[in-house]
Amino acid sequence: MKHEFRTVAIIGRVDDSRVSAPMRALAAHLTKAGITVIGNAEVAAAMPVKMCDESTLAENSDLIVAVGGDGTILRAANLARGHERPLLGINRGRLGFLADISPEEMLTSLDRILKGDYSKETRLLLDAVVHSPDGKSRTATALNDVVLQRRGSGHMIDFETRIAGRYVNTHAGDGLIVATPTGSTAYSLSCGGPIIEPTLDVVAVVPICPHTLGDRPIVVPASHDIDVILLPRGKTPAEVIVDGKSMGQLAPTDRLTISAAEQRITLLHPPGHDFYDILRSKLHWGRDSRQRNTDGTTGN
Repeated sequence: MKHEFRTVAIIGRVDDSRVSAPMRALAAHLTKAGITVIGNAEVAAAMPVKMCDESTLAENSDLIVAVGGDGTILRAANLARGHERPLLGINRGRLGFLADISPEEMLTSLDRILKGDYSKETRLLLDAVVHSPDGKSRTATALNDVVLQRRGSGHMIDFETRIAGRYVNTHAGDGLIVATPTGSTAYSLSCGGPIIEPTLDVVAVVPICPHTLGDRPIVVPASHDIDVILLPRGKTPAEVIVDGKSMGQLAPTDRLTISAAEQRITLLHPPGHDFYDILRSKLHWGRDSRQRNTDGTTGN
């Protein structure tokens, strides 16, 4: 049988037995099906797959399978960006909003996907650019979020936001999160941000521990650029974090611009994938507190 995905790259932490075991089963299953399996040097050293430099995994594969948590998916997304390679996530992490297939369902789901029985969706990416007065700039791309946060200090930071060139607010607090719909269930959620349906073309702008109660999260079109300027406040430093990785310090003379990236990431899901079902599963929704517990007490 001819498969749509003739070469599959697998990514995961081989030093974690909870991850390496399903990776080995996955590699063996794909190889038996006549599919070429590739991995980086660490993966190739741990299991019989073809070695490929990690930086070229995407361009040399038709599908990337990430085994682990959402952090592994973020790493795979960074590799896939610009190559239009779809991603499939096998969950061996904690919540797993992105890696939504369990190891028990892995082989069955994979067989259906290889036969073309799957759904796919594209996810918004954000470009973060730090502009310096000397004309130089630093750029990074996020699948989850771009975060401005205070750095190594117990003091608040002051900063100003503008959206689509219009002044929005002057903030005081621990920082700011600009999250994609994908990132709305990550750091943003823990700071009181909204959960956003993945198909919406919007971003959430979420203050971190704001000093005033009126400084609330807002949702804006992804087509609107967001500018953030740090205001002088003593010697309190701040830095920009993109998908958990530091872009470096932001100075009061710099300007951080966050905008929708031209590229998007494609995620594959097995048939029957339901975003709301994942929310119920991960966030324990749908439980009726009126039902009685096994000891006869109510759920209240």
